Amino acid sequence: MSKKTMTDVEKAICTAIQYDIPLDPCPFETLAKKVGIPEDEFINKANEFLGKGYIRRFGAAIRHRKAGITANGMGVWVVPDEDRERVGKIMATFKEVSHCYERPSFEGWPYNLFTMIHGRTKEDCYDVAKKISEATGIKGYKLLFSSQEFKKESMIYF
Repeated sequence: MSKKTMTDVEKAICTAIQYDIPLDPCPFETLAKKVGIPEDEFINKANEFLGKGYIRRFGAAIRHRKAGITANGMGVWVVPDEDRERVGKIMATFKEVSHCYERPSFEGWPYNLFTMIHGRTKEDCYDVAKKISEATGIKGYKLLFSSQEFKKESMIYF
């Protein structure tokens, strides 16, 4: 299996898109100018990276604390193996849930579905967890709250 080396232009495009996208009417035109290529070439290459799986997605990251969302509870759920897909899909529909993951359970840790629940207060998070429990029929769960955030930034590759 041969390893493909990225060109200097491809590395420059990756460098440009790993940082925040500019807040202007034509952000990809601005980024393309920095790289020194036409906008359509920049967009085509970014789409190629998406298609090949080099990039998972483009998204916006909201500074939730500045927006008043100060409570974040990790819901940990005990879900029967045969019901995980159904339950996970229901959990993921809640607007307050930003992440919903399946993880293996272990001896002493029976939780196998995880939901990151956001709210203005811890009570908001508890209310959402209760609604999720009612919607799914899952009664075995806990909410875990962070006591300190050490790092929250995107990876820088180039």
